[in-house]
Amino acid sequence: MTSTPCSLSSVVLASGNAGKLREFDALFGPLGIRLIAQGTLNIPDAPEPHPTFLENALEKARYASLLSGLPALADDSGLCVAALNAEPGIHSARYAEAEHGSRSDVANNQKLVRALRGQSNRRAWYVAVLVLVTRHDDPQPVVAEANWFGEIVDQPQGANGFGYDPYFYLPEQGCTAAELDPALKNKISHRGQALQQLLKQMAARQLVTAPSR
Repeated sequence: MTSTPCSLSSVVLASGNAGKLREFDALFGPLGIRLIAQGTLNIPDAPEPHPTFLENALEKARYASLLSGLPALADDSGLCVAALNAEPGIHSARYAEAEHGSRSDVANNQKLVRALRGQSNRRAWYVAVLVLVTRHDDPQPVVAEANWFGEIVDQPQGANGFGYDPYFYLPEQGCTAAELDPALKNKISHRGQALQQLLKQMAARQLVTAPSR
């Protein structure tokens, strides 16, 4: 059994992150798809009890679709650092939450820099897994995944982006992710790459009427 092809007009974004909403909206807007932040529908964050990005993204998409009655898009993304056994990984957004009692980009980055003190291996990669469901019990979710490789630096650079971006240095670009032009970041980032894959799959499934590029 497969999902029935249909053109999507409105999709709930299963996230309260304003930065993610901007990035997603930049690609979905031209396709005529309106993204609705789940918070505007009073949908709380879904639990994320699973050990993998894929399982957590699927959990969030199904949850938002169930409570909204609409198609839903979720991503589970994070930063993996080689010297830290791929941590913070799925815990990236709440990496320092236990110490501070709330989620904070500043606290997360400070903890990361401390953890890497004295380490020569600074290799790291962002992971993004996207899941789109047309309904909460969609038997064939659309799934896309991508990685973005870089290095961790000790001092923040740049004012764009969010999360770990000011500390995520890209040797091929000669700057951090937070110093990139937003349009370029949307194209080459882990989330940008995964979104392009997702849009291609959506077009193949006839879930969008405009061709993906």
